[in-house]
Amino acid sequence: MRVGDVLPPLEIEITRTLIVAGAIASRDYQDVHHDAELARQKGSPDIFMNILTTNGLVGRYITDRFGPRSVLWRVAIRLGAPNYPGDTMVLTGTVEAVEGDTATVRVVGANGIGRHVTGTVTVTVPGADSTGDVEGSERAEDAVVHEAGSRP
Repeated sequence: MRVGDVLPPLEIEITRTLIVAGAIASRDYQDVHHDAELARQKGSPDIFMNILTTNGLVGRYITDRFGPRSVLWRVAIRLGAPNYPGDTMVLTGTVEAVEGDTATVRVVGANGIGRHVTGTVTVTVPGADSTGDVEGSERAEDAVVHEAGSRP
């Protein structure tokens, strides 16, 4: 894990079930997360994902990348464009700082209408080798950049 490493993207299909299950699991019973008609009455075209589900998906993205021994210390995110059913969110990340076995990763999650989530995650990877390398990343200057929704 080095500054500039680019994490492989993760595509997440945004289903009605994912949105409702995430809201229930996080005890967020706001109607805009499970009742399409009430969401429309409040000005939304459909139900949409809550921030706690997004937070969990960002955490999953980082721990899937850095392994089961990784520890998240700080997740600081901001929501933008809503995640509606039928869309796909693509999470991407770039290592911004490394100190010992701890890294700060900039994360962006984009969907068909824009950036759904932006933020940083601080993660420790116990036992990273002396170079700090973690399999599966590539240097930013070697990465191919794809717009959300495009396929390589």
